[in-house]
Amino acid sequence: MTQDQHRPGHRPRIWGRRSVLTAMGAVPTLGVAAVMVGASSASAQTASINPSASRQTIRGFGAMTHAAWVGDLTTAQRETAFGTGAGQLGFSVLRIPVGENRSDWSRDLATAQRAVRSGAIVFASPWNPPASMTETFTRGSQTNARRLKASSYAAYAQHLNDFTAYMRGNGVDLYAISIQNEPDYAQDWTWWTTAEITRFLRENAGSISTRVIAPESFQYVKSMSDPILNDAAALANVDIIGAHLYGTPYANFPYPLFKQKGAGKDLWMTEVYHPNSNANSGDAWPEALDVGEHIHHAMVDAEFQTYVWWYLRRSYGPMREDGRISKRGALMTHFARFVRPGAVRVDATANPASGVFVSAYRTGSSVVVVALNTNTSAVSQQFTLAGTAVSGSVSNWLTDASRTVAAQSALTMSNGSLTTSLPARSAMTFVLPLG
Repeated sequence: MTQDQHRPGHRPRIWGRRSVLTAMGAVPTLGVAAVMVGASSASAQTASINPSASRQTIRGFGAMTHAAWVGDLTTAQRETAFGTGAGQLGFSVLRIPVGENRSDWSRDLATAQRAVRSGAIVFASPWNPPASMTETFTRGSQTNARRLKASSYAAYAQHLNDFTAYMRGNGVDLYAISIQNEPDYAQDWTWWTTAEITRFLRENAGSISTRVIAPESFQYVKSMSDPILNDAAALANVDIIGAHLYGTPYANFPYPLFKQKGAGKDLWMTEVYHPNSNANSGDAWPEALDVGEHIHHAMVDAEFQTYVWWYLRRSYGPMREDGRISKRGALMTHFARFVRPGAVRVDATANPASGVFVSAYRTGSSVVVVALNTNTSAVSQQFTLAGTAVSGSVSNWLTDASRTVAAQSALTMSNGSLTTSLPARSAMTFVLPLG
C-alpha cells in the first residue's frame, strides 16, 4: 500500500482494482446492501458459546500511521485511538513504516510512544531497503523494477536491527518487524520472490533482534507463505505469518497448512481497508457493517490474531479527519475496546440466522460476544453459555444508523442463557459473566 488511491499514480485498491482481482480468481465481497436479506423478528437458532473450547489468542486490533504520507496524529487523536472509553477506538495495535532513510525514523515516534504507554503492540513494515542496497531489473513490462541485491542481505538485516534499536532507545520496544510490505504487489516499491524471502529468512533473519513477520502478501496469496511453512530452517527464523486481505474471498481465509505446520507461530492480518477507500465513506451506512462482517470472518474463519486497518485517520478509515471515530471505526471498536490482548476466541455458533454473525472471546471472568445483524429487520437471538448456569448482569453496546457504540441498559442472563433483540442493521457487543 502507498499513500492514497486518490493520488495520481497510485494503484487503486478494491473498487479500482476489481478487474485485477477478478483476473486473479478473487471475488471481492459484496457490500451489505447487495446481500441484505429481510429476516423476520422471529427467533433465530440459539447461539451456543463454549468457553472451554479455546481457539486463537488475540493480540489486538488497530491500524497504521504513516506521518510522511498523511501527517501524524495530534495529541488528542492519539488519545482517541488508544483510549478505551466512550468515543474512543480502543486500539491495541499500531503499525508504523520502516523508513529507508534514517532521517525519517522519528516521524511516527510520538504516536508509537503513546501507543506503548497504553500497552499497545507496535510493529513495523518496510516498503524499501536503503537505495544503496537495491538494484533495478526487468519484471514483465516493468523495466525499473526494484529488488534487494543478493550481496546486501546481511546489510539489510542490520538495517532492520538498526531501526529496532533506534525505536527501543526511544522507548518503543517493537513487538515485531516485517521483512517487506506486499512483496508480491510491488510496482511502486521493492519486489521479492518467494524464493528470495525464504532464503533471507533462512540465512539472515536469525540475526534480527525482535520478532520477524513475513511475507505480508497483498491478498493472502498462500503460494507466498507455503514455502516458508515447508522450509524448517526458514520457519525457525520467522515468528509471525503476516497477510493482507485486499479482495481475498472468504473461502480463502482458512489456512490448513498453517494449522499443520505453524505450531508456536502467530498468524496476523497486518493491513486492509474494506470494502473500499471511497472518499468520505467512513460513515456510510449500512456499508460500515461490511467492516464488522469482515472482522468476523477474519477471526472465525481465518483465525487471525490481529486485525490491522490501513490509515488510522482517513476519510474512509476508523478515525475521520476531524479526529472523531467513524461508523467503520465503530465496527472495529465493538471488537477492539472489549476484546483485549490476551483474550482467547472460543467456539460459538457463527451464523445462527441468515445475516447474523456471532463470535465470542473469553477474557478473565467473562465472555465478550460480538453479534452483527445485517438484516433489514430485528432478530430475536438467544445466547447460551455451555457448562454454566450462572446468572447476572450483562453490559452491552450498540451501533446502528443513529447510535455509535452506545451503552445500553443492562440485560440479565439467567442460568447461562440470554435472549435479546438484535436491531435491524446493527452491531452489538455483550459482556457475559462466567461466574
